[in-house]
Amino acid sequence: MADSGAAPMLITALILAMPYTIAPCSGANVKIGVPENYDGIFPWYLAKLTNLPSNYTDLVVSGDEDGIFGIDGQFLYATKPLDREKQPSYSLQVSFRPLPVLQNIRTSMHRQSFTIEVCVIDKNDNMPTFKKETMRGSVQLGLLKGIPFMQVEAVDRDDRSTAHAELRFSLMEQTPRIPSSQMFSMDSITGEVSLTEEGSSTLDPEMCGRYKLQVMVKDMAGKANAFFTTGTVTVEVTGNTWASPDPVRLQENLPGPYPIPISQVKWSGSQAEYSLEGEFPEMLFTISREGVIYLNAPLDRETQDQFLISIVVERPDGREIAKPVELRVMVGDANDNRPTFPQAQYHAVVKELAARGTEILTVQAADNDDPKTDNADSMEGTAPQYTLTITAEDAKGLNSSCTVVVTVQDENNNPPAFAQHEYGPFHVPEDAPLATTVTSVLARDADVRGGDSWQVDYRLESGNEEEVFMLVTDKQTNEVSLVLSKVLDFERESEYILVLSAQNPVPLVRGRYGPASTATVSIYVDDINEGPILSQSHYEVTVREGEEPGRVIATIRGYDPDSHPIRYSLQGDTKKYFSIGKYSGELKTVQALDREENSTYTMEVIAVDGRNSSLSASTLVTVHILDVNDNSPVLVGDYSWKYLCTPRWEDQALVLASRDSDGPQHGGRLNFSLRSDATVRRNWKLTPINDTHTNLSLNIPYLAPEVYTVPFTISDSSSPPRSTFINLPVTVCTCNVRGSCKIAAKPLEGMPTIQSAVGILLGTFAVIGTILIITFVRLSYQNPKEPNETNQERALLKI
Repeated sequence: MADSGAAPMLITALILAMPYTIAPCSGANVKIGVPENYDGIFPWYLAKLTNLPSNYTDLVVSGDEDGIFGIDGQFLYATKPLDREKQPSYSLQVSFRPLPVLQNIRTSMHRQSFTIEVCVIDKNDNMPTFKKETMRGSVQLGLLKGIPFMQVEAVDRDDRSTAHAELRFSLMEQTPRIPSSQMFSMDSITGEVSLTEEGSSTLDPEMCGRYKLQVMVKDMAGKANAFFTTGTVTVEVTGNTWASPDPVRLQENLPGPYPIPISQVKWSGSQAEYSLEGEFPEMLFTISREGVIYLNAPLDRETQDQFLISIVVERPDGREIAKPVELRVMVGDANDNRPTFPQAQYHAVVKELAARGTEILTVQAADNDDPKTDNADSMEGTAPQYTLTITAEDAKGLNSSCTVVVTVQDENNNPPAFAQHEYGPFHVPEDAPLATTVTSVLARDADVRGGDSWQVDYRLESGNEEEVFMLVTDKQTNEVSLVLSKVLDFERESEYILVLSAQNPVPLVRGRYGPASTATVSIYVDDINEGPILSQSHYEVTVREGEEPGRVIATIRGYDPDSHPIRYSLQGDTKKYFSIGKYSGELKTVQALDREENSTYTMEVIAVDGRNSSLSASTLVTVHILDVNDNSPVLVGDYSWKYLCTPRWEDQALVLASRDSDGPQHGGRLNFSLRSDATVRRNWKLTPINDTHTNLSLNIPYLAPEVYTVPFTISDSSSPPRSTFINLPVTVCTCNVRGSCKIAAKPLEGMPTIQSAVGILLGTFAVIGTILIITFVRLSYQNPKEPNETNQERALLKI
């Protein structure tokens, strides 16, 4: 070093200015914290090593494979910036041999060593990124507010133990904004996406089946100076199988084996767990992980004739996912109670010579079974079976007896008969839902109740050729219901005349079916003003950017069942880029579209009934803007402070960055090429790094120090390509051993030289001196002394 006194002072000042810490270590170990990405002057002096003696020899630093660190005069320095993401710490071994303090001591000292631990302190130099380029999720109909249905994940390469990698998420925008602009919410810490109260209550896949959410992730816990990245989340709205199951009717005292499956529910969304609530004995009903509901013990109708079971669905963490559904279980009666008479013995009096058919006695028994079923019917008056005792006695009084059992068997000698020949007319609106009961009728049969002779089979003989209606018979009462099985359409059929017949399932004995076993049912379909119907639920349209406005890009087609006119309108086109024909449904562009401004537009087309504005239908239209090569590539960055060393240093180059606002189809790989000039191509070389960056370096070993203008062209990968011509000023200078530029290669035009600067400085001193002389002279005139006669000549001479 040229100046041994000034160098230590400069090094000490640099060390005091560095933001690092030296932790005291036991023994000879030293621990140093160094910030990454240092952009100051190199070599960068990190710390003074107090472990080194004032005199030493044979100094060796090991453990540094990249040759970054060195020691100069007991100071540890670095030759280039450190990157924590590349290597978070360095363990250096320093060994030396101390020299004797006294010159006359000739014994050699043993080699000593100590460890230096250099820990790279993190800076917030990495932008958070989403883990997935395409983020998709699905939300199920019926999901409660605040229950996450998907999670957005991001990473940050900075130190996780610092705020540099502490991420915060936010939801920026929702498209489309129907039926509300606040359908979703996002947890700022976990990135979980859930429905709001408004979203949970208004979510409808028929109105909108897909949403796009613009989301943002920030580091530094979301502070104003944080780095951020935005992304798009696509959310599909799906239906759900979560609904109350059909009521179940179970017979009491079922023989088993138990458990018996009686019903099933299913949450079609994410993983869920089920539980049952209601007023029933514990473990009488249970539900499996698959949603199968079991009966675990026999039921007793006389104790409880029905159960209302509430089925709860929860996440594994115990949070309720959706509103509970209900299962109604009705208990059917079994003949498990004996009939009882109110008294044990009956006494009856019959008159002598009573006529045949005279009623002798009527008895009535009680039964605890269901009074609505045959289980509680007691024989009254007559009986289907008689027990007779016959006694034979001779003249001497000797007798013997036998028992004869007579069973009466019923014959089908009574046909079923309707109470009236015509039923109706009944009015049914054309929008009546399926399974609607139009009417219920009964054909009575006089045969013994419950047998085959009493059962009635109903058929629609005519008028139901298209199977619009079906018959449902109650086997307990013989009542038949006429039920709607297909959707009605007034414009197609406004009236139905049905012929209904009733017969027994067994042949009729000593009789035949007559007009009383047939009836006519008249049904009128009432006209309902139906809303318009659109041919598609979603339109996908593509338009080239820059396309001349006014072109028809799609035609929305719909029809009205009542032949009413249809009016079309747009919703969601906030910037008024599109228009639609009020009656034609033709969708047009109003102005030229720019893909770089927005690549996709989503809007809703509303079709309204021309006579009733409350009747409408809607469809989503997504317009994709196709990229056109309308942007030239540009050079990115400031290169005025960079330089190249001469003679040429190996691997030294200026990294040039470029950007093209077009999409990958036209932007793609950007090509750098030097101007077709022999001198330029001899002196300079461009080496591609990737699609957007290239290295500019010297192509010859030596180039005179100077500021050169390097002409080159950046072209995109389209056909034909778009190009930008660049004249880049590049400084070439001689460098010291550490790669620092020694002197300016050549003064730029308009910049002062050293000679001109010295002249200006001397001129400034001359002006200041002149001003001081004039000031002193004027002060001397302000306080003159009275001259006497002896020194008058001297005074004049002074003047």
